[in-house]
Amino acid sequence: MADRVILTDISSTAWEHPADRAALNTLRSIPGFDTVVRKVAGFFGERGVRQMFLANAVRVGPNQRPKLWKQYQEVLATMDWPEVPELYVSQTPLVNAAAVGFDKPFIVLNSGMVSLLNEDERRDILGHELGHIMSGHTTYTTIAIIILTVGIQNLPFLAGMALLPFQLALMEWYRKAELSADRAGLLVTQDPRVSASTFLKMAGGGAGDDEISVDAFLEQAAAYETGGDFADKVWQVINTAFRTHPFGTVRAAELQRWVQSGEYDKIIVQGEYRRRSDSSTPPLTDDYVDAAGYYGQQARDAMDSLSDVFDRARDAFNSAFKGPSGT
Repeated sequence: MADRVILTDISSTAWEHPADRAALNTLRSIPGFDTVVRKVAGFFGERGVRQMFLANAVRVGPNQRPKLWKQYQEVLATMDWPEVPELYVSQTPLVNAAAVGFDKPFIVLNSGMVSLLNEDERRDILGHELGHIMSGHTTYTTIAIIILTVGIQNLPFLAGMALLPFQLALMEWYRKAELSADRAGLLVTQDPRVSASTFLKMAGGGAGDDEISVDAFLEQAAAYETGGDFADKVWQVINTAFRTHPFGTVRAAELQRWVQSGEYDKIIVQGEYRRRSDSSTPPLTDDYVDAAGYYGQQARDAMDSLSDVFDRARDAFNSAFKGPSGT
């Protein structure tokens, strides 16, 4: 703990990916979006969400997985976060974790994730999930997970609504939100290679009786982003349309790009970052400008795709909520 910088009063806007903030604000502007959120949240409620996610889970504390609990306290201290969201470990081989909930968000680590990662990598995941909570992502991620888990057809109170464009737009934001939380994980570990190793294991598992290479994985990540023709790019979009998370190679490359930009060192080394006590927040237009200017043509193409998704979603909801003529 002594060799990690404490990020006193740090605001989530210090690390949030500009495409995440732009996507979330645009998503909120889609006609009918608030109705979907209200209906899903009202149907399940805080208790229903907890039942869904904690049916087979154990709450972590001083006397339950005390090493993980101690590590969690260190993560909270590094991010100078005064609240202590509940932390659970759920018995499942799937390698995943989530920060969910409406009023009182909590963190769930799958046992498969805990077993796969070493101590430093678990720290990265804890920081990642805390980043979601600090950014206020959990209401929307919970809605997305419910829709994916339960299925639209099993939510009769949403019948008759044009939901496919909404799903596409929500998933697009979810993936951008992951890029923000990845940065939070790095700010907690303060070691880019640990974050890259985490992505590597989530993508391909542990070494077992073999060897795995972070450097080879980063080379693969660069090749995925820069290689291929137009058809490959189209398939990349299709393959991720209904995914909640970007591919591990994409996440590794994106985080490496943030480090190389100097923004990471500005926070960790120079101590220059926005504080929670500073009420000023960059306007939405600045997020679009930052995304386009910082990531170059690749980001401009991504934002064009994002805008197209949201335009189609907005048109669909406008049509669905317009009703008969004269009403």
